[in-house]
Amino acid sequence: MHPVVVLTLWLLGVSLIQLLSAAWLGGAVAACLLAGLVFAPQRVKRLIRRVRVLLLAIFVLFAWFTPGAAVVVDWPLLSPTREGVSLALEHGGRLVAVVCCVALLLEALPPVRLVGGLHVACRPLALIGISPERLALRLLLVLHYVETAGGSDAHDWRTWLVDDDTGAATPMVLHRESYGPADVAVIALLVVGTLLWFALRAWR
Repeated sequence: MHPVVVLTLWLLGVSLIQLLSAAWLGGAVAACLLAGLVFAPQRVKRLIRRVRVLLLAIFVLFAWFTPGAAVVVDWPLLSPTREGVSLALEHGGRLVAVVCCVALLLEALPPVRLVGGLHVACRPLALIGISPERLALRLLLVLHYVETAGGSDAHDWRTWLVDDDTGAATPMVLHRESYGPADVAVIALLVVGTLLWFALRAWR
């Protein structure tokens, strides 16, 4: 499947997670966690570790600073509120689901394909003078070298461009793909579905 189609479906999925009600959110978070642990376990664990402080901050801010009924009735000034805990779990769950979606996207699309898809998606920026090629290649450079660069010179960006074996500059290749029949079919379904959604909203 073309990277642009994958990115579009991913964006729709992430947007849908933000629109889900609390009743459906638990199932969506569980499904995202299960998919992430099955298909991208290492990425999911690493990304969740990186946002653990943010998750803690979300829980504290919502649980203790949202007005409502105290969870511990005997200690109302120190206790979180029931409404706050509910909001904390809701927003924390959305963040965990998005993190799992990011891990699945990175697992499904290697950096070269991901940046190639972003290059196609950023082509309209050329109308305002921004080069999509430069944006894509810079992103590819970051994705390719930030996690692999090491040693005392890792902070020097110029060392990222040098091949360890030859000492010469490493060429960066922007990968481009053509759309296949399946991609065209998915795009057509997305267009039809979007038009139907707008038509239903207008009819209501």
